[in-house]
Order: sequence, then structure tokens, then C-alpha cells
Amino acid sequence: MSDEIQTSGIKRREQVMGADFVQLAMSSVDEFSEPLQEWLNEHAWGSTWLRDGLDLRTRSLCTCAMLAALGRGNELKGHIRGAINNGATIVEIREVLLHSAIYDGAPAAVEAFRNAREVIDGLGLNVRA
Repeated sequence: MSDEIQTSGIKRREQVMGADFVQLAMSSVDEFSEPLQEWLNEHAWGSTWLRDGLDLRTRSLCTCAMLAALGRGNELKGHIRGAINNGATIVEIREVLLHSAIYDGAPAAVEAFRNAREVIDGLGLNVRA
């Protein structure tokens, strides 16, 4: 793995998720988890998230839909923040989660909406249609 890809990946990760979020993730790295964080920075953030073809807002909304489908609440919360950082509106996030309910099922949708509400409330944002 190149240092350049790691550096680019960390920069993109900070751009999407916020520097504080990344600092928290990296501050808990130990000998066991370091390879995972390096892999994420290289392959997820340093490769996939740096590709052309989709803007960051669209990538974030797609990621939110997939995480909702998988029932990955903690990751979904982070990526809802990321979607907001990337210019997605609360209405767009709501509509992506509602749209995914058809394919994910009601329990996954209910959980996704709970996670989204927690983030939205935590950021002090209002929902406007």
C-alpha cells in the first residue's frame, strides 16, 4: 500500500465524515485494528470514494440505502452525517430511506429512520418537505 493512497484516503474520509469523526476512529487504533483502518483508508476511502462517475452526495445517499438494507445502524449514523456534509438534504435522506423500505423491509426501515432521527436531532436540524 502506498503512503499516497493512504493520505488521499484519509483526506477523503475527513471530507465526507468530518475530521472529528476520523480522529475518533483513528485514536482507537491498536495493533489488532490497525490493519482494518489501513485497509479502509486504502480501499474504501482511497480508492472507491475517490473514483469519478458519482458525486459525493450521490455516493453518500447510495451508502445510506445500503447500510439501511444491511441493518448497520452505527455505520448508517456516520454516513447520514457524511451525506449531510456532502450536500444531501434531510428530505433526500428521508426519501432514500423510505424508498429502500420497499426492498429492505419494514423492520430495517424503522431502524434506519430511528438512526436518522438520532443524527438529525443531534445536529439540531429541522425537517422541511
